[in-house]
Amino acid sequence: MSSIREECGVFGVISEKPANVAGICYYGLYALQHRGQESCGIVVNDDGLFVSRKDLGLVSEVFSGNAVSSLPQGTMAVAHTRYGTTGGTSRSNCQPIEVNHQKGHMAIAHNGNLSNAAELRSALELSGAIFHTSSDTESIAYIVTKERLRAPSIEEALSRAMDILDGAYSLVMMSPQKLICARDPYGFRPLCYGRTKDGMYVAASESCALTAVGAEFIRDVEPGEILIFSKDGIVSRREHCNQKKKTLCIFEYIYFARPDSIIDGRSVHAARVAAGKILAQKDPADADIVIGVPDSGLDAALGYSRESGIPYGIGLIKNKYIGRTFIALGDRFDQVKIKLSAVEEVIKDKNIVLIDDSIVRGTTSGRIVSLLRETGAKAIHMRISSPPFLYPCYYGTDIDSRENLIACHHSVSEIAGMIGADSLGFLPDEALKELSGNTFYCSACFDGRYPTKVPEGTGKNQFEQRLSEKNLNT
Repeated sequence: MSSIREECGVFGVISEKPANVAGICYYGLYALQHRGQESCGIVVNDDGLFVSRKDLGLVSEVFSGNAVSSLPQGTMAVAHTRYGTTGGTSRSNCQPIEVNHQKGHMAIAHNGNLSNAAELRSALELSGAIFHTSSDTESIAYIVTKERLRAPSIEEALSRAMDILDGAYSLVMMSPQKLICARDPYGFRPLCYGRTKDGMYVAASESCALTAVGAEFIRDVEPGEILIFSKDGIVSRREHCNQKKKTLCIFEYIYFARPDSIIDGRSVHAARVAAGKILAQKDPADADIVIGVPDSGLDAALGYSRESGIPYGIGLIKNKYIGRTFIALGDRFDQVKIKLSAVEEVIKDKNIVLIDDSIVRGTTSGRIVSLLRETGAKAIHMRISSPPFLYPCYYGTDIDSRENLIACHHSVSEIAGMIGADSLGFLPDEALKELSGNTFYCSACFDGRYPTKVPEGTGKNQFEQRLSEKNLNT
């Protein structure tokens, strides 16, 4: 229900002998569906032959019927579920991206945004590269391929490419003989790996996907680390480690990740409960009940309830069976009405603390508040488990224009009036370290302190871009 869009999800598996690796990817993608619902894909390595299926839609739509069983058995596979913060919604942008070059084949799945994407793409185009997508993942594929033509191995090519790439990228790559994982030196986006009982190694954006396929979590891939899985075992290359200050995106804990995931040693559920606890301390309210906006507001609401002593209740129900087809049809008001419904028994004649993860433009928040009013709420005190958005993000979060950020133009009390709440409170900036468990995180969208060079002239405005895409499709 938030105006913030999810990240992408990456997944990979390698087996000593041919197995149903496509099926494993299928379950892994299901567990990562929350990170992207525009498109998905799987590429299977069948004895050096790459066979793929990619398309627009949810995992259940793209891999319906016998789509998974039609993919061959193999020793490796990579998979991806996408929400694109760079590049439009089209089949050409579906991942994993496959490349055939003079030294073999490669498939690559990417989570994150390059902060120097425009600069890299311009240089590649001037050198003769012809792009087939509008995604910055293709720039990564071009650079790795270019380096591979001169390097002795795919992992060396990737290491050299990392000297050129800047920004956020968690990668799962596949060559005919190797499965490779890499995380950018800042560690903006999560990546981890584990092992199944029958000896398969699995890599994924979140630990919840390892659990879904029966793999035991081993550890997170470290910022700057390259992990190579092959028949010879696992090799870790660390030449890019400890080159930058670790800056995991704090919004992974606030919204992106699933609450049952563990990221860099910190439980996502615990982080959100901590946010709610802090909100209760900093912004108490006289209320009868605490409710959360599904799904990412629920854990913070629980934390607020525990700290304040105000009972916790389920006051909003989310319809979990609406896919992208519906989203593309109705207007925004209809979507809110259909996606959420209020429980009258819980809401009517109550003073309510309403917890959500963020406010971007205020449109969705206003409609949720209105829904609660229509159901009979006496008072609504809204609390947000993140600070106000004040700056664009260049690392994968769909926040591109200050013009569309309500907190850039209005005070907290003004926003409360605009959305119809009796009061409003945001998580303080200084509380973010309690969510991550340390001070190593990126919060540039809240405070403007960017860990990389800020790109110039990107011309990006996702809100206007998506409105244009909607108009073209109707």
